Amino acid sequence: MERALSRAALRVTRAEKPTRPTGRRPKSATGGPPPPRNTAAPVLAVTFDVGGTLIECWPSVGHIYAEVAKRHGFDAPSPAVLNRRFKAAWKAFPEFGHTLADWSALVDATFLGLVHPPPSQSFFPQLYDRFSQPDAWHLFDDVAPTLASLKARGLRLGIVSNWDDRLRPLLRLLRLDHYFESIVVSCEVGARKPDPRIFEAACAALGSAPSQTLHVGDSREMDYHGAQSAGLQARWLRRGARTRPAEALATLAELNKL
Repeated sequence: MERALSRAALRVTRAEKPTRPTGRRPKSATGGPPPPRNTAAPVLAVTFDVGGTLIECWPSVGHIYAEVAKRHGFDAPSPAVLNRRFKAAWKAFPEFGHTLADWSALVDATFLGLVHPPPSQSFFPQLYDRFSQPDAWHLFDDVAPTLASLKARGLRLGIVSNWDDRLRPLLRLLRLDHYFESIVVSCEVGARKPDPRIFEAACAALGSAPSQTLHVGDSREMDYHGAQSAGLQARWLRRGARTRPAEALATLAELNKL
């Protein structure tokens, strides 16, 4: 009898002995590895870039440059030529501050050798004003429905834009301003994307923690990496791209999946 009790006690002891950890991740009910944990904080606020994200110049920068130049008696080249020259001039101004002087210098560089006297001495004031008018801009089709949907869900919406003092009136004329609780413009805060300070100003204005704020924009450097450097969540908008990385959106409508 004692021998039988000893064998029973031994079996109980072995059954209760803890197993060694294997270092392996536990498997899911299907036998495969478990899905990765979502460590991102819940999104309470969403900020947006403006140019290229919510609106685009219409029909193009070159079309408007040519239109205003011809209206003032200058024989301007085709919009296609002006678009190429504008893009080249823009690249030559990496520290562009969106001041009136910056815009004047950029327009002069675009028209260099094409008109005389240069725009800064002729039609620049009228050209500058032309971009403050709503018919110079096109609102992307997915913008209004997405903003309305996000706002209806209680998300706080804001703007973070490298722009000048024409932005606020333009957003009113485009009937976009009412969607946003906060509009942060580089010329007003003294910092431009990708500087973390402009994103920090946006979070402070919305009353949201950076980790619970998502920023969306069409520039990988200015918007995606800039927002991440300030501690925000971020998505890179790539309209019409054939391939896109995991952090990219093809359309703003994808934000409705948040």
